[in-house]
Amino acid sequence: MAHSLTMTINIMCIALMALTPVFSKITNGGYLYPQFYDQSCPQATNIVRSIVAKNVAKDPRMAASLLRLHFHDCFVKGCDASILLDNGGPRNVVSEKGSLPNNNSVRGFEVIDEIKAALETACPQTVSCADILALAARDSTVLAGGPSWEVPVGRRDSLGASLRGSNNNIPAPNNTFQTILTKFKLKGLDIVDLVALSGSHTIGNARCTSFKQRLYGNNGNDQISNKGNDQINQLFAQQLRAMCPKSGGDQNLSFLDNLTPVKFDNAYYKNLMESRGLLSSDQILFKNNQETMQLVKEYATNEDMFFKQFAKSMVKMGNISPLTGFRGQIRKTCRSING
Repeated sequence: MAHSLTMTINIMCIALMALTPVFSKITNGGYLYPQFYDQSCPQATNIVRSIVAKNVAKDPRMAASLLRLHFHDCFVKGCDASILLDNGGPRNVVSEKGSLPNNNSVRGFEVIDEIKAALETACPQTVSCADILALAARDSTVLAGGPSWEVPVGRRDSLGASLRGSNNNIPAPNNTFQTILTKFKLKGLDIVDLVALSGSHTIGNARCTSFKQRLYGNNGNDQISNKGNDQINQLFAQQLRAMCPKSGGDQNLSFLDNLTPVKFDNAYYKNLMESRGLLSSDQILFKNNQETMQLVKEYATNEDMFFKQFAKSMVKMGNISPLTGFRGQIRKTCRSING
């Protein structure tokens, strides 16, 4: 009898161990795992994927925009869709859309609205906006030619936003290396995650205002800025000046990766090794810090290594302070809190 009971317990333990890798995060009694909607909304991932694919086909830049939305959401209050909230509403929200990193910059909200509307038709008040952002980021990466990964889901949506958090927590193009690394570490991410996730800049654009100081310096002189050990290829700088004049043109766009601007690959790291990183926060990864320089070299020569780490780091980032269990809510529309 005792022997039989012991065998039963052992079998149960083995079964639980087999299930363990499925669960990505345990927070306040809730779980994130890829199968979360298998019963409640089995068509959820297909709905998200099809709408993302349609919009990226119309506008290839949208892949980078949707990926960036997920980043800018997670780095504020956690991955809770706070970035999607408009001003006002039942709780008089002050939107994160007006922050310095987001104003006239983040985009893709209409695509998220379209996805949410389709999901509400299929499975009312079931799939969170936070999970839509996480799934859309993965699908955008794949559509651009990058890696895929299983997205743990089960997040719920925030009941507010943080304009201050958006201004202070999101890494900025002119931040020092130590400031950027500190912002990552405060979210539970490490130096490997920093280098891998920065590789998302292999697609997308940046406004001239984000890098103009590298071209003209703070005094507006036609000198390549080397402040803070920054460095930029001189021919590359000349090309950028043609798009970004000394006066005006702050909203003009330049590719983050001018080699393969809409293809998710490892060209970003090759650019850094040639001092052709667009943003100071990019190029700084290949200056002074031996660990980041080594990672840049490895990813530049081994795309598969980069893809594997990028997928791993995306899952890790998606686990930043999710609302689960009975915390937060499932919004009916992503732009406002339920009344």
